[in-house]
Amino acid sequence: MLALLFAVNTVNIYDRMAPASLLEPVRREFGLSDAQAGLLQTGFILVYAAAGLPLGRLADRSSRKRLLAAAVAVWGALTALGGAAGSYGTLLACRLGVGLGEAACAPAATSWIGAIFPAGKRARALAVFMFGVPLGGALSYALSGPIAQAWGWRVAMAAAGAPALLLAPALLLAPEPAREPGMAAPASPWKLLRNPALAWITISGAMLNFSLYAFATFLPAFVTRVHGWSLAQAGVWTGVGYGVAGIAGGVAGGWVGDRVIHRRAGARLRAAALAALAAAPLAALGVLQPRGAAVGALLALLAAYALLSSYYALVYASIQDLVPPAAVGSAMAVYFLAMYLCGAAFGPVLTGGLSDHLAARALGAGVPAETARALGLQQAMLVIPALAAAVAGPLFIAARAAARLGRS
Repeated sequence: MLALLFAVNTVNIYDRMAPASLLEPVRREFGLSDAQAGLLQTGFILVYAAAGLPLGRLADRSSRKRLLAAAVAVWGALTALGGAAGSYGTLLACRLGVGLGEAACAPAATSWIGAIFPAGKRARALAVFMFGVPLGGALSYALSGPIAQAWGWRVAMAAAGAPALLLAPALLLAPEPAREPGMAAPASPWKLLRNPALAWITISGAMLNFSLYAFATFLPAFVTRVHGWSLAQAGVWTGVGYGVAGIAGGVAGGWVGDRVIHRRAGARLRAAALAALAAAPLAALGVLQPRGAAVGALLALLAAYALLSSYYALVYASIQDLVPPAAVGSAMAVYFLAMYLCGAAFGPVLTGGLSDHLAARALGAGVPAETARALGLQQAMLVIPALAAAVAGPLFIAARAAARLGRS
């Protein structure tokens, strides 16, 4: 069951990251600014966040597998239809629909995993599920770039949607654990945020995902624009690196999370905070590499990403320790709503807007157009190390609050 949910999450991220993998050819065909390109992700995130709350409540009250199977079918079909978009507006509308489908994935799947695994194994189980994030991103980068270079971005977008349509029937055949009798979700999921540890975790998630969504959206464009790689070369190597780094971070987070759970209350959250602090200087080093130093830039950026990826196993396991089992879907939905609306939704579009502004300033100083665009994006991506350092603060506060409650 965990393997199937991992596959669902992998396809979830593959389809989510398709526009980032294809950003440069889409931008050129429709004549988009970086802010408009970023809006493809931001619009997706806004719908994803808004739909997550009712779908999370539904995951706590109804069949998880039916909800997830329907969601997978919806987002797969709309991802594929994006390849037929004749305008930027149509492509944006398809991405909004993908966001609606994908909003059911995390609440339903994490609730399902929480029902299967005990607390002492939950960080590793969630780490396996979250391997889908780097692997899905890696596949999206590594496959979409070469497919687009060979047959065009439209074929690459259609190919991204196909695997999801195969997973929906498999979910309907899967066994679903019975809910414990007499356990109902709280009347209002917003009451969950009265828990100070959960509130501070949510703040940390907003900051982290602003940074990581900006990173994922613009990483292939960064190595093509700033360091001169081709679309296929950038796709393959950012994809491989993204996958390896993310899985390494997830393995480390799951292993550490389950080892420290019995040592000290709040230990998982402290470990996540220390990882974020260590990631910040590495991310800054990667962004600031001189033009043409693509290998050094990628190595430093992906090392930072590995450290930040440990957040998911550590923090998601902590969330499940902080709320009743019957409220996990609602808790994750509230967390995702606040995290995405207050953080991830703004990462791509504001970073893209900052890139446009800095590029225009360089262009006004007489820098050639493409060089100005490269310089603008490189400078804008300094938001990534800045927020990586900042995210440690809320995590340390959340760890103290969890310690007062005697939770991990």
